[in-house]
Amino acid sequence: MMMVLVFFGTIHQVQLGTWLAQKKYFSSWFLYFHTEGGFKFPIFPGGYTVGGLWLVNLLVSHIDPTRWDRRRLGLLLTHAGLFVLLLGQGITQMTAVESHLDVEEGQTKSYSENYREKELALIDETEAAQDTVHVIPAALLAQEKELKHPGLPFAINVKRFFPNALLGRGSGENLATQGVGVNVTAREIPVVTADDQDNATSAYVEFRADGQSLGTWLVSNALGAPQTVVHAGRTYRLELRPTRYYHPFSLTLKDFKHDRYPGTNIPKNFSSLLRLVDPEKGEDRDVLIYMNNPLRYRGLTFFQQSFGKDDTLSVLQVVANPVWVTPYLACLLVSLGLLWHFGISLARFRRGKP
Repeated sequence: MMMVLVFFGTIHQVQLGTWLAQKKYFSSWFLYFHTEGGFKFPIFPGGYTVGGLWLVNLLVSHIDPTRWDRRRLGLLLTHAGLFVLLLGQGITQMTAVESHLDVEEGQTKSYSENYREKELALIDETEAAQDTVHVIPAALLAQEKELKHPGLPFAINVKRFFPNALLGRGSGENLATQGVGVNVTAREIPVVTADDQDNATSAYVEFRADGQSLGTWLVSNALGAPQTVVHAGRTYRLELRPTRYYHPFSLTLKDFKHDRYPGTNIPKNFSSLLRLVDPEKGEDRDVLIYMNNPLRYRGLTFFQQSFGKDDTLSVLQVVANPVWVTPYLACLLVSLGLLWHFGISLARFRRGKP
């Protein structure tokens, strides 16, 4: 069954993109057939189901304690390693959070972003000393209903939501009465799934206070112009942006290097020299991230992923995985099991020699 998933999952990466193909075939319990009427029914087990069956099979094969002896200890350890590996991968698929940190040379950042998820941020800029940020996930905006946030003095009525939209000047319906959206219309288009493309998630949102409308704004991650809402003497900046994960430390990119093999444009190495500052932990030091040498800090792993802007921008993949150690533990168990198994076999062979 896993061979079938790997075969079709690999083929559909061309059409769906790596992330969506992995989610459909491997990070799922079943593959579904969707009918024209909106119904769906399972047609094949997904990666979670197949992996779960593997785990059950490994457990059942050793359920009889009478088969536990010194000679079978190697096999038991090897299977235990496989069990830990499968279980850890399943937990990783369900709980790990991936994001990206794009930082230019000389720039400092204390957050990473998930480009596959969006959020509406309302940033209170009234106080000069600090900004107060209120966020609403795009998943709530998609429900197209009135939303209330305990930190905001007004309600947010989501009139329309588009997972992906084409923005431009046209004669189509325009619900915006405030902001840059007055001169821009949004038309829904199919979502894109390619790894190198991003959806222009957009929405028409109306702000209401004391039963009165403050106006309707068009918000989108494809709009670069700033927009503000002023109410009760306070100013709020509107942003529909990738979901952000703030960290209690900051990273400053001091230098990015893109080494190539002499006389060619073939990449040899990417590396980022960063300054890590964590006042809470008393950390203030340089760290070097390059291929196969990530930074592990505060439960996060920072990998060197890509670059841009003529080698002045570094793109780091940030992974929060609570069970990142399981592959190492699994490899240790499998190695010990194989060492014991072949050691016992060698000893028996030597005893059988004349």
